[in-house]
Amino acid sequence: MRFKSKIYIPILLLTAVILLVFYNRRIELKIRNQNQNTFDTEYFNKISGTEKERYLDSLVSDLKYQKNDSAVRNLYLKAGEEYYYLNNIKKSHSSSLTALKLSREENDSSRIAKSLYFIGDCYESTQKDSAYYFYLQAQKIYQKIHDYSKLGQMYFNKAYVLFYDGNYVECEVELTKGLEYLKDSNNIKLLYSCNTLMGNCLEKLFMYDQALKYHQLALRNLKAMKKNNTDSDEVNNFNISSVINICNLYDLKGDYSKSIMELKPLLTKDLRKNWPRFYAIVLSNLAYSKMKNKEYKNVESMFLESLKIVDSLGYTSDVMYKKIHLGEFYLTQKDSLKSLKTLQEAYRVSIKLKNTNETLNTLKLLTRIDSRKRLFYANQYIAISDSINSIQSRTKNKYARIEYETVKVEDENKVLTKKNFYILIFSFALFLALSAISVAIYLKYKNKELRFVKQQQSDSDEIYQLLSEQQNKINAAKEEEKNKIAKELHDGVMNKVYGVRMNLGFFNSKTDEKTIEKRKQYIFELQNIENEIRTISHDLNQDSFLESNDFNTLLSNLIKSQNEISKTEFNYFVDERFEWEQVQNIYKINFYRIIQEALLNIHKYAKALKVDVKIDLIDKDVLQLSIIDDGAGFDINTAKRGIGLSNIKERTNSLKGNFEVKSKPGEGTEIIVTFTI
Repeated sequence: MRFKSKIYIPILLLTAVILLVFYNRRIELKIRNQNQNTFDTEYFNKISGTEKERYLDSLVSDLKYQKNDSAVRNLYLKAGEEYYYLNNIKKSHSSSLTALKLSREENDSSRIAKSLYFIGDCYESTQKDSAYYFYLQAQKIYQKIHDYSKLGQMYFNKAYVLFYDGNYVECEVELTKGLEYLKDSNNIKLLYSCNTLMGNCLEKLFMYDQALKYHQLALRNLKAMKKNNTDSDEVNNFNISSVINICNLYDLKGDYSKSIMELKPLLTKDLRKNWPRFYAIVLSNLAYSKMKNKEYKNVESMFLESLKIVDSLGYTSDVMYKKIHLGEFYLTQKDSLKSLKTLQEAYRVSIKLKNTNETLNTLKLLTRIDSRKRLFYANQYIAISDSINSIQSRTKNKYARIEYETVKVEDENKVLTKKNFYILIFSFALFLALSAISVAIYLKYKNKELRFVKQQQSDSDEIYQLLSEQQNKINAAKEEEKNKIAKELHDGVMNKVYGVRMNLGFFNSKTDEKTIEKRKQYIFELQNIENEIRTISHDLNQDSFLESNDFNTLLSNLIKSQNEISKTEFNYFVDERFEWEQVQNIYKINFYRIIQEALLNIHKYAKALKVDVKIDLIDKDVLQLSIIDDGAGFDINTAKRGIGLSNIKERTNSLKGNFEVKSKPGEGTEIIVTFTI
């Protein structure tokens, strides 16, 4: 790769920016680690990339359960930073977003700004307008807290985005502002990056002399870095980048001999061994300068060697650049076949990489070589050029709009804040009024609930009395039945058994045929006595069954008793699967009262001939009571409900049940009550 043409500037600049970002973040990381013992920096630096990611995953997972304090926010930022270095942009973005959220909760301005800065970095390669937006937000906060070093960094980041989006004029403006804030800064690396980017930006604006001035300022920054004992390898890489940028300007101005003179000393064995890619760039640039200066000796071998190096390293974009310049060299040597083949290869790679600038360069050269397809290449050139111009015209003022819209939103937020203040006051007054109303309603409800509880207690006592009376009746019936059974056993069974025993004893000593026949008759009589005992036992079991169903008997007696006071036929049906012992007394009480109330209504209004009371177990815990009559009925939409139905509904609601009435004039009435027990 070479940096002579337009295509090489972004790559060297990108390298410088990455090194700068890495350095700044490493320093911040070191400072934070001195204050935090929860992150084992020494261990982290020793482990592999995969292990580092697992370590960070574990750290972030643990932080979810920590209290939001400055230490936790620092660790989230640290995780986002380390994920960024591991090229896991998704996790870096997630951790930075979490840090932003926590920082906003605590109104932590410095960490809010840093979170926005890190989020912008995550968007830098994929969504430049989003990156610009987040850098702008961070810039505004750094402006408020007077952190001018970070403010200069944000201006540089915005300029970097603008440069790679082709907005060179706006890029120059942002860099000018950034350099103004950084003029007294001790961050020499940031100053170096700003001066380098400014030089490249002015080159794009064809201001070569001013661009050269800024690249020379960048070289002065490198000298200051050497004095500060900055990493010598890093300084050496920066120096090579700056020399290449300066030589690129010499070439653009036609001073090829100066370029050759500056580049030759850089081609050392140490550079070839330790930084082969840089070596290939310098070698290719030197070959290009010699070609432009019409010094063709060894130029082809220099191009081929640089091409071989970058191809072995797998840098596809570098391969493309080398082939473009090699094709241009063959063109100067009038070797059309080699030139055509090399440039076609470069064209295919540029299409694959979607590098429109180099696609245009290769098309331009191909129109000079391939006479057969000259018209095709020319049309392709025009189409791509028009497409680029169209895109640039649409995006020219995009970033200015972002700044304008951000300011506009901030102004609108101020107006909204004022409105929200008045709304808050009004809402508070409304809240107080509603609270007073709610308290009044609550007190009224509690009084009603208290009355209902008292009524329930009264009902419970009455039901208990009814159950007691019913139990007394059952006990009396049981006593009567026991006396009956005792009498049956004594007067019937016992006398028969005694007579059979005496006769069998009498005939036991005789063996004639007549005596044997008599014994058979007495044995048959024993069987009859056995059947009689079984019958008595069966009757006793029936009484036991009734004993276990006291409440059911109470309901049955209630309903059957209605037949005695009217001509209406009352029937009672209960699901055989259902056992009242499983139901709480509160439900029994209300069931009894609801049936009692419904039967009273039927007597008063229904004029029914037949009434069915059914209790069904719909599900294992859902009980349904249905009271159906064939009486006069009524229109439920127009008729006013009396106190009877209201009482039934109130009792149903008190137990969170469902109450439904179905009726039509002349078609009877059906009341359905459903409880979950």
